[in-house]
This record gives sequence, C-alpha cells and structure tokens, in this order.
Amino acid sequence: MRIVLDRPRCEGHDLCEEAAPRLMHLDDDGELVLDREEVGEADAGLANAAVRVCPVAALRIA
Repeated sequence: MRIVLDRPRCEGHDLCEEAAPRLMHLDDDGELVLDREEVGEADAGLANAAVRVCPVAALRIA
C-alpha cells in the first residue's frame, strides 16, 4: 500500500496529520511531508483515515 500526494491540490488543512501523525506532517512552511509513502498493514487504518478526512482529495491510496 502506498500513499500518493497530489501536492498542487493540497491546501495544508492539517486534518490528515491529525488522523495519521506517524505517516505525515506539515513542515514550517505549511507544506505536507509524507514521512512514509509505503505503508504496512499496521498503519493501513491511519493511511485510509488520512485520505478520508482530506477536504480537497489531495491524498489517495495506490
């Protein structure tokens, strides 16, 4: 499972980081950084939650 970020679409709402802080964070400039693109079964729920809460659909699972 892999998290894919559509960077131009991301508006930095921070909801994804709240849902999956082990997988992503906003940097000092408010840009989303994926700490891990490849996600194992243990973090699949977090990754799916981050995708669901994004209000601009900037994240997807591949």
